[in-house]
Amino acid sequence: MGGVHRREILTRVRLPFFVYGTLRPGEHNHNRFLRGRTRHEEPALLPDAVLYDGPGYPYAVEQPGGGPVRGELVTALPEAYPELLGVLDELEEYTPGDPSSLYERVARDVTRPDGTAVRAWVYVAAPAVAARLRAHGRTVENADWSTQR
Repeated sequence: MGGVHRREILTRVRLPFFVYGTLRPGEHNHNRFLRGRTRHEEPALLPDAVLYDGPGYPYAVEQPGGGPVRGELVTALPEAYPELLGVLDELEEYTPGDPSSLYERVARDVTRPDGTAVRAWVYVAAPAVAARLRAHGRTVENADWSTQR
């Protein structure tokens, strides 16, 4: 599948976002990028991932049996969704098919407090970044970025 066609598909699917770092409530990018663009925010967990400390922000690295990583499930306002998707892709330095991307945006199941699973967009470490973190990275205590403050 071509990169342009894949991006069109990824843009049309309107999933909520799972945020686990600087986009969480109380963090510096929450007000900057999410304020006024969300309909609902609630705690959620990302299973099968490990949280690593990055240079001022975290990386979730997919790992079967890992986690859960703590964060929030963010549902965008319908009218804000297209713009928000583009802004978050840019913030996370994600470009589909670009091997220099820091993150990849993937659809994964996250768990609400009541135990229900919800499909959401999650920005996880791109393969090259994930390999470096597994080899030399420092994990975040309790897989909760808010404990790093």
